[in-house]
Amino acid sequence: MDKSAIAKRIYTAAHLTGTFTLRSGQVSNEYFDKYLFESDPVLLSNIAKVMKPLIPKGAELLAGLEMGGIPVVTALSMESGMPAAFVRKKAKEYGTCKLAEGADVSGKKVCVIEDVVTTGGQIIESVKELRQRGAVVEHVMCVILRNEKASEILAGEGLTLIPAFTMEYIKDCHASG
Repeated sequence: MDKSAIAKRIYTAAHLTGTFTLRSGQVSNEYFDKYLFESDPVLLSNIAKVMKPLIPKGAELLAGLEMGGIPVVTALSMESGMPAAFVRKKAKEYGTCKLAEGADVSGKKVCVIEDVVTTGGQIIESVKELRQRGAVVEHVMCVILRNEKASEILAGEGLTLIPAFTMEYIKDCHASG
């Protein structure tokens, strides 16, 4: 399945209209419900196939952000053969008290994986925590980039954002039939 066909499937599976408040606080009349494309095993596998060649050279570890980045990083890890870590929004306060579960991030070149990015606010918070734990983080990959301004915001934090799809590309593919 080619990229435009996958974009059409994402639109069909996950595009919703209505009134939605985004994590950034912005209100939108359209929304991509990531869980609808992440819970479809064939679609998620196809998304991972699109993302695999985008993994930055030199990356040693993929780190998915809670919660939507976890299924994406799992699929991408399986597709690429690279180890994965699962990053909590906040370190758990019991047991191992870890922020990142799975592969150890310390001293590794980590590529952060996220599902849908509007402003990158959660990415910035999580990357700061990962860096404090010794991770070298310069790249972030996402399935859908909602707003191009996120790339500029993340660049201000020393991060390069690599989207598999933009919201506009998905909408254009859908509109083209």
